[in-house]
Amino acid sequence: MSELKALSLEAIPRALEQAKQYRLLNEPEVAESVCVDILEVDADNQGALVQLLLAQTEQFERDSHALDRAKEVLPRLEGTYQRAYYAGLACERQAKALLKHRARKSGVAAYHWFERALEHYGRAIEERAPGDDDAILRWNTCVRMVERHPHCRPETTGRRELGIE
Repeated sequence: MSELKALSLEAIPRALEQAKQYRLLNEPEVAESVCVDILEVDADNQGALVQLLLAQTEQFERDSHALDRAKEVLPRLEGTYQRAYYAGLACERQAKALLKHRARKSGVAAYHWFERALEHYGRAIEERAPGDDDAILRWNTCVRMVERHPHCRPETTGRRELGIE
């Protein structure tokens, strides 16, 4: 196979916009690749890290390794709010992916992931800037998702430990 080519520093803003566009076009694998290219030349680019994490979480339903890749990105985010908010989002998306599978005990696993999402969103709510209620909106979405899915319930025989950290 051919060698990878390096992105120029000047191309980063345009590449970041392309990553967002690929996500909007439901091509998270391409968005992930673009973000990896950006991070190869600017390892701490917070915009690329956020887009990378979002692209990875959009692959949870079809890529069993996407969660592991997302776990590697979270600690690289700057700020306690950012880490808490995006950890919550990753947990929420994992819960939604499990709900779609409808496999045996998927509702129990999804419930646990929603619980974890609420824990992270709770921390984000405490750390949020005035006027930034994004974590509240995500919190409410999680609560409503659990209410709407009767099979999404806690395990009654004991608690399994799952998490994004």
